[in-house]
Amino acid sequence: MAELAAEPQVMAGEGWADYGLVDSGHGRKLERYGAFRFIRPEPQAMWAPRLAEWDAHGEFVPGSDEDGGGRWQFARQVPEEGWPLGWEEVRFTAQCTPFRHLGFFPDMAPVWHWMRGMLADKADASALNLFGYTGVGSLALSQCGPVTHVDASKKSVAQARENAALSGMEDRPVRWLIDDCAKFVAREVRRENRYDGIILDPPKFGRGPKNETWRLEEGLPGLIGDCRQLLDADSRFLFLTVYAVRMSSLALAGLLAEAFASLPGRIEYGELAVREDGPDGRLLPTAIFARWAND
Repeated sequence: MAELAAEPQVMAGEGWADYGLVDSGHGRKLERYGAFRFIRPEPQAMWAPRLAEWDAHGEFVPGSDEDGGGRWQFARQVPEEGWPLGWEEVRFTAQCTPFRHLGFFPDMAPVWHWMRGMLADKADASALNLFGYTGVGSLALSQCGPVTHVDASKKSVAQARENAALSGMEDRPVRWLIDDCAKFVAREVRRENRYDGIILDPPKFGRGPKNETWRLEEGLPGLIGDCRQLLDADSRFLFLTVYAVRMSSLALAGLLAEAFASLPGRIEYGELAVREDGPDGRLLPTAIFARWAND
């Protein structure tokens, strides 16, 4: 029976050559993406900035609604088509998107390391990346074995393929699928397929390629139940991240503890965070997570 951890933990990401959290405060954050710096909204940065002034190439100014609206304002020229960045051996294109993101989620870097460690001693480990976005996580996992990457967005999957080419990883065993994640997992259950690891990053709300509607609170329990059926006692992990919801990591942990009661291992939970580049190394929380680990 999977054991539930008594205390939450923090998975803190450190800056690297192509990315860093420069400063944060007063509801905003200043980040470096290669040669460019950007300001984005960050409600959890409730403290004061360390720096007196922020010099940035652009800023995302949020709209008046709560659904992520807003627009970019640029002080200096930024390549509209994006620019290349890297994380370890993975190369990808960063770009100022209409959704305030820049084409990848840097706070996932410690998760990519963790998943690689969980699969390191397993030959040809198979992994499933649901809501895989632009594929940086899939490419990171592909060094361990075959990866199935699923996302409902045709544009995101196309970008993921381009990132694979940019990384010189076109020949890696990755299946790039445009599909509704919940429907895909249900079909995999019927096919009696299994995986060594599953990562999923479901949005609060979304639509599938055939206009299927996804609402996190309604759909997550069933999706986790189906994912559990794709794993067995020889599998290594399931990693779930959730952003921008009024929910506790304890709730996610409870859901996983129920679903994984018949398997060995442990259920852990807590927060993802990014550490500032500055001398005091403040931690900026970004998301909550829960994971099943079986090592």
